Amino acid sequence: MSSNASTFTSQNELPQDSAIYRSMADMLGQAGIRINGGNPWDMQLHRAGVPERAFAQANLGLGEAYMDGDWDAEQLDEFFSRLLRTRLADTVKPLRLIGHVLAAKFMNRQNLKRARTVGEVHYDLGNDFYSAMLDSRMTYTCGYWNSAATLEEAQEAKLDLICRKLQLKPGMRVLDIGCGWGSFMAFAAERYGVHAVGVSISKEQIALAKERYPHLPLEFRLQDYRELNEHFDAIVSIGMFEHVGRKNYRTYMDVAHRCLDNDGLFLLHTIGKNQRKSSPDPWIDKYIFPNGDLPSIGQIGDALDHLFVVEDLHNFGADYDKTLMAWHSNFEAAWPRFEAQLGGRFRRMWRYYLLSCAGAFRARDIQLWQWVLSKKGVMGGYRRENV
Repeated sequence: MSSNASTFTSQNELPQDSAIYRSMADMLGQAGIRINGGNPWDMQLHRAGVPERAFAQANLGLGEAYMDGDWDAEQLDEFFSRLLRTRLADTVKPLRLIGHVLAAKFMNRQNLKRARTVGEVHYDLGNDFYSAMLDSRMTYTCGYWNSAATLEEAQEAKLDLICRKLQLKPGMRVLDIGCGWGSFMAFAAERYGVHAVGVSISKEQIALAKERYPHLPLEFRLQDYRELNEHFDAIVSIGMFEHVGRKNYRTYMDVAHRCLDNDGLFLLHTIGKNQRKSSPDPWIDKYIFPNGDLPSIGQIGDALDHLFVVEDLHNFGADYDKTLMAWHSNFEAAWPRFEAQLGGRFRRMWRYYLLSCAGAFRARDIQLWQWVLSKKGVMGGYRRENV
């Protein structure tokens, strides 16, 4: 809670005569959102200073004010969906965040020394925590809801879709860059008879994966992708490229190219942004995914130049909205188990993370792409409908 915040006891105490309050009310109004309105997506102000924090620090200020309990929205996901559809938030560019913008543009924030930060801060929160939020395989990436009715079905459909796109066959050796808790590797080994090697920078993930799948032909390594130099029949990377960073996209593609057999396929599953010239969200960067950096299609294209042929590009970003809402439902149901350990401010932080991201995907502000790549081009052409 802000030390200088005062609690509003009535609508009349809101600083409606201030220019910054009127500016926020006008911006939100263009998105169909009212301050202290009666709709579930309306912003409910509880303490002074929220408009000032939002305009001074954009989503960093807005998110921290939410974590502090200074405002609420009954349907936070729909609040963000409506706001982001207007693209008005893009016009808020606080000068005090210029250092964050310049660091993202000019520094390599994902070098070998810094790359493990996200594993320690985010993925090492605890396996019990993630097992309560995710599906039974602990698949922490977007599900495929084309014909699925539950999170479990959507995640299995996604894993099977990837296996079919890669045209996996028994005995193939597959590399999983950023393997998480091993959900894809185990599925591919069980259903398609492959052998797999997975790398991750999260100690917790690697430990649990080894514990879960000793009976399968899988190898899990606590290793940075840049250290890889061996050959595989196929390569997959599911939800890891968001942590690579724009300064390392070409290095990442060089690694995949040198490790992929000449007639193999590489599937890249990643969240992406609509604009090349943008910086990482400052709140997400500080509290959820340190040093994360969403790529644009153009940036991925530049990194692929002279290395890969793009065989297929599939966008099912709207499915991430459903996935995040399912995770949020699981998280809320399991929260009593973690309340004493993590505390109320963490709950608000995690809720803000899941629901703001769901709103962003719903607004089509960010995307989910699956790229299928080959080194020399598939003879006769690659046909997604055949998988």
